[in-house]
Amino acid sequence: MSQRRAFIKAMLTSAIATSLFSNISNANAAPKASINPDVKSQIKPKRLKAGDTIGLITPSSNTREDEEIHFAIDVLKSFGFKVKQGKYIFERKGYLAGSDKNRAWDVNNMFEDKSVDGIFCLRGGYGSPQILPYLDYELIAKNPKALIGYSDITALLNAIYARTGLVTFHGPIAKQNFTEYTLKSFKDILFNPKANIDLGTPPLFETKEGQAEKDNRLTLINQGVAHGQLIGGNLSLMVKLIGTPFEPDYTNKILFLEDVEEAPYRVDGMLTHLKISGRLDKLAGIVFGKCTDCTATGNSLSIEEVIKERLGDLNIPVLKGLMIGHIDDIATIPVGAMAKLDATNKRLILTETAVS
Repeated sequence: MSQRRAFIKAMLTSAIATSLFSNISNANAAPKASINPDVKSQIKPKRLKAGDTIGLITPSSNTREDEEIHFAIDVLKSFGFKVKQGKYIFERKGYLAGSDKNRAWDVNNMFEDKSVDGIFCLRGGYGSPQILPYLDYELIAKNPKALIGYSDITALLNAIYARTGLVTFHGPIAKQNFTEYTLKSFKDILFNPKANIDLGTPPLFETKEGQAEKDNRLTLINQGVAHGQLIGGNLSLMVKLIGTPFEPDYTNKILFLEDVEEAPYRVDGMLTHLKISGRLDKLAGIVFGKCTDCTATGNSLSIEEVIKERLGDLNIPVLKGLMIGHIDDIATIPVGAMAKLDATNKRLILTETAVS
């Protein structure tokens, strides 16, 4: 009898300990993504204007020095914006701009803050996928605002669009000077919204005797015309989203891609992953922007050869070379907005305004 009581006592103690451990583990676990994953409705943020308050956040990496953050603030102020700094904007944790939860808190807080009209990311770098489980998508959907950035911010832009239907913006980061091209594209999309404008068309090249455009050439991979909502951004980040609750639906979409400092074989591998996962079979069309410093060496295929090899056999329009990527003259591309890809005539056209 005493042995039986000892056994029962041991079992109860174990059960209580397991329960306590489970509760502690659940308390520290990331929340599950909210909002219906099959959300269909599109939400447009309001347009920006001088006098608006812009939230400045660092959802991925931070700058090396604080003065670069002050520089970014001055860039935003040059538009006539007031700037609200994220609570954790000066935090650094190695290659991350602070802890995952703190970076996510700044994103949630900027959407919740009624005084904030739009949100700019300081820079990309690395780390935005880690914060996706901590974002409050219900809150974001109820407080739509323009979110702007590129590179690693790709994960944030597409996850928010996928979970809420909110149009986000693959465009300049705060810590850069805007070229004339970058400024015009940014304002055409977010300040003075227009429909039926070209997205990412290279700047005009003044042809002279003995000279022709070399750096910003458009390459036709597959002819045709496609219509669909835009998704995409950095290729490596789009691949990271595959199979997660934060991946956008590829069905009948126009996918735009870019990357930086990737060897052609790595671009080949990532495009192959998208292809054999079935994502590319769902698309209406593909635009590959710039692959900056993606240099072929030795017996490597070139980026052009890789794109033709992996995308050329798809029965959809494919165009290469638009001003999307890690470049000075960067186009602002609204994720979730309707567009027309006329690959035959080498044009990507926004067919609706992306802001209200």
